Amino acid sequence: MKILVLNCGSSSVKYKLIDTATGNTLAEGGVEKIGLDDGFLKYKKPDGSKVTVDLGKIDHKGAVEAILANLTDPVVGVIKSYDEIDAVGHRVVHGGEKFNSSVLITDEVKEKIEDCYDIAPLHNPANMTGIDAISAILPSVPQVGVFDTAFHQTMPAKSYMYALPYRFYKEDGVRRYGFHGTSHRYVSARVCEFLGVDITKQKIVTCHVGNGGSITAVKYGKSIDTSMGLTPTEGLMMGTRVGDVDPGALTFIMTRHNLTPADLQQIINKESGVAGVTEISSDMREIEAAVKAGDQRAKLALDMYEQRILKYIGAYAAEMGGLDIIVFTGGVGENQTGVRENVCAPLAFMGVEIDKEVNDRTRGTETVISTPASRVKVVVIPTDEELMIARDTEAIVSGKPL
Repeated sequence: MKILVLNCGSSSVKYKLIDTATGNTLAEGGVEKIGLDDGFLKYKKPDGSKVTVDLGKIDHKGAVEAILANLTDPVVGVIKSYDEIDAVGHRVVHGGEKFNSSVLITDEVKEKIEDCYDIAPLHNPANMTGIDAISAILPSVPQVGVFDTAFHQTMPAKSYMYALPYRFYKEDGVRRYGFHGTSHRYVSARVCEFLGVDITKQKIVTCHVGNGGSITAVKYGKSIDTSMGLTPTEGLMMGTRVGDVDPGALTFIMTRHNLTPADLQQIINKESGVAGVTEISSDMREIEAAVKAGDQRAKLALDMYEQRILKYIGAYAAEMGGLDIIVFTGGVGENQTGVRENVCAPLAFMGVEIDKEVNDRTRGTETVISTPASRVKVVVIPTDEELMIARDTEAIVSGKPL
């Protein structure tokens, strides 16, 4: 099948066209600056070069139309007509407790996605724009929703509940949901295929670390705990997100500086994390360069960033009663060799031993970076959320089990 995978944000639409028979990506790109006067489409040609096309001011429907026009363009297109698109798979960020797996999109499903708007106001409405756009342009093509939160619905209550008055869970659904579930599901399964081991017998910690980041404890193939919470703000220190913080500190700052909830949201999501501590950048490559140049604040931020990854790995190893595999994925996990080494070094007491030479040369490729003597396998697995979405979409429209 040829599956179009869409990831719709508030001002962008990313896409991949995937042939599930081969797993090959036929085309990929995205539309950015939706709603602004200088919107554009950027796509990758078969030779790897990138092309940018000015679109002007367009909405999400116009963005999807531009993507489809590009896919069928007689010169640069990869399909002859829309009829070659067998289905569309959508990344939907928040499924709440309503979805524990990917589903065929129906009117009832759309209503349930809308029910999650309150807890995902920045993501779910944007995701829905893509669903509505495809419904308008390709009304006969089946669509599937793949939820970031679904993989984590196997967490036990002791992992997902907050120690708040129970009524907030019962009435408002306030609990830990977790995110990056599609990535954690993909890399935990893929690492076991790569190593030739049975996932139902493995205790795995998957580290999806990049500008956003989360860590998940995967015990025998199921997510039992994860670092992100009700929103993607909890957990690790991230590029611009604060991660774990004393809630009393937030109320103190709000009162002291007379901030509104919107002000606080801006601070904890856009002005904190690595960028907030360094006041340089949210890009770890720039932070590592600043560290080498002797910037002490950059050194502090990098130390904080690595320590928080280490803490979660250690906590989840304890929670699972042992650890067989650590997986690094995401932009930082796949490419920042120093972060991987510094995170793993203190885990020597658990039998973790990194092969420094292999680690230093590993960027973006499936590689075991631990030594043969290491009691815990440490592996880099590049994530492929789009392929996971395409596979789920194919299975659901074909009536096959996930």
